[in-house]
Amino acid sequence: MQETYIQDKTFDRNDFAEIPLAKGEYEGCIFNSCNFADGDLSEFKFTDCAFNGCNLSSAKLNKTAFRDIKFTDCKMLGLRFDACNEFGLSFSFDGCKLNYSSFYKAKIKKTVFKNSHLQEVDFSEADLTTAIFDSCNLTRAIFDHTTLEKADFRTSYNYSIDPETNQIKKAKFSISGVSGLLDKYDIDIEQ
Repeated sequence: MQETYIQDKTFDRNDFAEIPLAKGEYEGCIFNSCNFADGDLSEFKFTDCAFNGCNLSSAKLNKTAFRDIKFTDCKMLGLRFDACNEFGLSFSFDGCKLNYSSFYKAKIKKTVFKNSHLQEVDFSEADLTTAIFDSCNLTRAIFDHTTLEKADFRTSYNYSIDPETNQIKKAKFSISGVSGLLDKYDIDIEQ
């Protein structure tokens, strides 16, 4: 079967939950206000694409390739990025809702998370070296044996990171966020 190859196309307000996107490779494409919710994007390849205001919640991402992808203002609840194709996996998130998603064991160095909701996201055993968490809500996000070396958390909040079970060498934190490194000790910190 011939695989679809689409380049430099813009998709506006398509409901791919009703009429699925053709399986294949998409390069340099822009998806504006499209609905992929509960869809199957397994084995799709996206390279240098932008997703703006899209809903990808609960989409299947088995062996999906995301290479140099920008997600802006997207609803992305419950996504399993840990099931994606690891080769060249790279993306950035700005203004996205990623609650309940999983990056378990994902190697996503230098990833930028900006103005995003990352509540109850699983970052267990992920490599987030030099990642930037800019103004993100990390309530109940899971960091367990996660590599966070040189990661920047200075403007993010509600995180709980155990320095004994995570690699945080040279990571950056604000003085107001340091309490998130001491949560396991159940102590009261006053300002």
